[in-house]
Amino acid sequence: MNFTSKKSLCVAVCALVLFAGLSGCKAKADDPQPSAKDAPFMSAVTTAPPPATQNPADQAPPPDKTGGFDGQRAFAHVAKQVSFGPRPSGSPALAQTQDYILAELKSYGCTTEVDAFNSDTPAGRIAMKNILVKIPGDKPGVILLGTHYDTKRLENFVGADDAGSSTGVMLELARLLCSQHSRYNVWIAFFDGEEAVRPEWKDPDNCYGSRQMAARFANSGDLTKIKAFLLADIVGTRTPHFKRESYSTKALVDLVWGVAKKLGYGAIFIDEETPIEDDHQSFLKRHVPSVDVIDLDNGPSGDVYYWHTPQDSLDKISPKTLAIVGHVFLESVHQLQSK
Repeated sequence: MNFTSKKSLCVAVCALVLFAGLSGCKAKADDPQPSAKDAPFMSAVTTAPPPATQNPADQAPPPDKTGGFDGQRAFAHVAKQVSFGPRPSGSPALAQTQDYILAELKSYGCTTEVDAFNSDTPAGRIAMKNILVKIPGDKPGVILLGTHYDTKRLENFVGADDAGSSTGVMLELARLLCSQHSRYNVWIAFFDGEEAVRPEWKDPDNCYGSRQMAARFANSGDLTKIKAFLLADIVGTRTPHFKRESYSTKALVDLVWGVAKKLGYGAIFIDEETPIEDDHQSFLKRHVPSVDVIDLDNGPSGDVYYWHTPQDSLDKISPKTLAIVGHVFLESVHQLQSK
């Protein structure tokens, strides 16, 4: 994902970051990272990281309070991904992650499809895989959920929040939804290759997996069946505040944020806008109503950032936040099923 440019808010944030002696900024377009050729795969992790110390405030509510969504199970999925180490596209660690995702989906009784493809990137041709869950409904319309599961190609970057958190949420949603009968089809996409290979976010070096899937749906005729696309990305921080992403389809943003408020999460899903480039744009460009739920203000007070740094580790993740996001997605799907 990426802010539109390093302007306005990002300029102010970068000034704070530099003042504090930290590196990086909230914009992939200017993310000061090593080049791809200088960032080897770092997947040789001998032991899993210790579990995050959970304060009572971080503990997930019981599933019966969140529509059945189990935030602790989602957290366990994040921990498993982190245990594999950094997971950039084409790495052995991402292959482990793919196997884990597929094994979990099989255990839930989900019907899955794997699209293996090759992408030409600034670092050469890289093999990638999209994973798609298909849950049948009575009518031909499709509600599409999605996340990317790869991590930025950086040394010692395990991506607990980006994108471990959203992948954990989608796995838990799959566990619940694959056993439910519904009016419309529900598909859940796990995209490879969202992250830019080079340090900067510059088209077409980003969103390889979502672009591939959108094009494939266009060729098959499935694209016109999609009623709504709900994307999650960076959804696990202990201090969540999800702004309304301004590229997203307004009616769909209104639905999701309205659901959040009805569920009592209005202080977390806030009425402030921000533009962020992400996988949803692969579908917006093809006129699919889409919304991106993402929190890039992921510091203790919203001004100290671990995004795209080695500090994006398991201790940053709150099972409670995962449960809240999962609850909102689950109820949003129910709302869309009734339309």
